[in-house]
Amino acid sequence: MQLSKGVSLKTALTAATCSLLGTDVSAEEENSWKFDTALMYYGETDRVTAVEGIVSGTKEFKDEHFLNLKFTLDSLTGASATGAVAQPEPQTFSRPSGKGSYNVAPNETPLDDTFKDTRVQLNAQWTQPLSPDYAGSAGVHFSKEYDYLSLGLNGSISRYFDRKNTTVSVGLSYSHDIIEPEGGINTPFSEMVVPPTGEKDTIGSDDTKDTADLLFGLTQVINRKMIMQLNYSISQVDGYMTDPFKVVSVVGLDGYSISQLYEHRPDERTKQSIYWQTKYNLAGSVIDFSYRYMWDDWEINSHTFDVRYYIPLGDNYIEPHVRYYMQEAAEFYRPFLLEGEALPEFASADYRIGEMDGITLGVKYGMPLKNGSELSFRVELFKQTPTNAGFAAPGVLKDVELYEEVEAVIAQVSYSF
Repeated sequence: MQLSKGVSLKTALTAATCSLLGTDVSAEEENSWKFDTALMYYGETDRVTAVEGIVSGTKEFKDEHFLNLKFTLDSLTGASATGAVAQPEPQTFSRPSGKGSYNVAPNETPLDDTFKDTRVQLNAQWTQPLSPDYAGSAGVHFSKEYDYLSLGLNGSISRYFDRKNTTVSVGLSYSHDIIEPEGGINTPFSEMVVPPTGEKDTIGSDDTKDTADLLFGLTQVINRKMIMQLNYSISQVDGYMTDPFKVVSVVGLDGYSISQLYEHRPDERTKQSIYWQTKYNLAGSVIDFSYRYMWDDWEINSHTFDVRYYIPLGDNYIEPHVRYYMQEAAEFYRPFLLEGEALPEFASADYRIGEMDGITLGVKYGMPLKNGSELSFRVELFKQTPTNAGFAAPGVLKDVELYEEVEAVIAQVSYSF
């Protein structure tokens, strides 16, 4: 769409949205669309880089009847850890397709540098009152990557008490995912074969996963300065949850790698979490603190502490941010397997389900503009530190980095109008 002189971005987006919905632009003037846009950059040192753009539009059609449409486009490139252990000598690995190979230098964490993906996501949400004391919301979700398709539905009902100072809500969502990884679905614990010595051992080209989430929420206005929220959620996942691009190294007692086996994870997972958030107005500034505890039947337990402090600076504002995360390892996490030992039922060397902690430090700066619009900038530094969950490293593995830190920079610019 080319914009003629004097035509604003908001006018163009409103016209495009109304055209998609089959409505008249002139009929939208009284309750016009409100847009939130954002462009985010996430870059890990020598690893993954992501760029994400978001456009979200909300319109009130009549009293408290809202439609929200959201479009997300993100692109990921770079190198991703395979799960294989570092070695004091060069290593050669197969590409995910099984049709090529790449080399890793001595003492370096094996990374697959062909990691590349583009994701398109669409969300639509309708919210409206059901009676003076009830409100309802329903939505749909669509997300597509080159090897992944996700379709979802959600709905929720809220009940108000005490002049809407207390809100009780319940929500339910369901999603169905289709996974079509490059190179197919690997046979569990089959050996990685480096071309041209053989072909991958697969059991099919695709698989599916279903997720159902249930959430119970309570929001309470404590007084004129404080509001509090408490949520409990439970999630049931069934289907393919193995990462087709991750391997586990089999090593000898000397620590040298003998082979690489494709990982295998359970096909069921039940996650539960409790979330508590409090916002407090302190002489015009606002402290926002939250805590989340998550546990599941994979024996992953995690704690997340998040603090934001909104400080007005005249018409503008600044918001420092600190987030701390700590996680215990899954019961089937193994940084490596030892030669001669019986294979476990499940095993993964993916550091993301291992023991770790992470900290994020950042700041956001916002400035209101004309006609109720706002421009803001956010910069954060992230550091993730995997730790040893009690595994004794044999031989040469004592001298290589098995639990490499991950550092990243996050930058975002947002514009609301």
